[in-house]
Amino acid sequence: MNNMRIVTFLVLCALLAVSSSDVFAQIDNQQFSIPGPSELSLIKMKGESGITYVGTIIERSDREISILTDANTKIQILLVNIQDIRAIPKSQIHNGEYWYPNPNETRYLYAPSAFNLKKGEGYYQNTYLFINTFNYGITDNFSMGIGFEFFSTFASLGDSDFNPIFFLTPKYSTQISENVRVGVGVLYGNLTSYIGGFGVGYGLVTYGNPEHNATLGLGFGFFDGNFSSDPVITLSGMTRLSRRISLVTENWFFPADVYRGLISYGIRFFGETMSVDLALVNNEEFSEVFPIGIPYVDFVVKF
Repeated sequence: MNNMRIVTFLVLCALLAVSSSDVFAQIDNQQFSIPGPSELSLIKMKGESGITYVGTIIERSDREISILTDANTKIQILLVNIQDIRAIPKSQIHNGEYWYPNPNETRYLYAPSAFNLKKGEGYYQNTYLFINTFNYGITDNFSMGIGFEFFSTFASLGDSDFNPIFFLTPKYSTQISENVRVGVGVLYGNLTSYIGGFGVGYGLVTYGNPEHNATLGLGFGFFDGNFSSDPVITLSGMTRLSRRISLVTENWFFPADVYRGLISYGIRFFGETMSVDLALVNNEEFSEVFPIGIPYVDFVVKF
């Protein structure tokens, strides 16, 4: 009789284990929604390899899915092995290769575009190794940035009367048509306690999409409480050449006796969450010493 109870107990444990695994599998599967058969899917597998598949889901069950790739190959994938699955537009497939979205469409080299971070997205930007900037999407339309310069921050630790160089960059932008976005923002900074504050209030118009676009900006600046009556003009653009490379240009025109320009042109290398800019900055004065321009380097990590 005791043996019968033991056997019964073991059978119940086995049934409970099987049912529990089904429950956990169902819970795990509910962590992401599975795109329909008319949508193109990007499937990222679990594990350090980070293997991804792109295809159309043609069959599905509680435990697995079957996809048909562009090469007309059928692949069966267990749901428990999937880290993430989402629908992607067919425009992100080029000659059978998946091009991940531009990870840094909200900014050129330094000047912003009217594209905005999504709510909860953010990035860290480092320029010339000692200028550090963080930006975060408060909503889909509003982001806030804060930055500081390393050397002045370090110097302020030994001098309580010396304020470090820092800046704030709030921005609001919105889409008004398929290819047109507009935005407004402020760049406010402090150039140590001995020099004073500066700022620019600006408006932006961006035409295009995240991969190919141009932006016209118009801003009025102030320095140490004095406002400029003539606007600063920016004209910037980027175009994607391949899965990992874009061309970027950013050009500033400052009011003086006549408008004087600061021109930049460079290459952006990027992965899915990181980009590196290698560019040259030039104007009439720089070109007399550096004919091709002064090197500019930054990198961005998106999170």
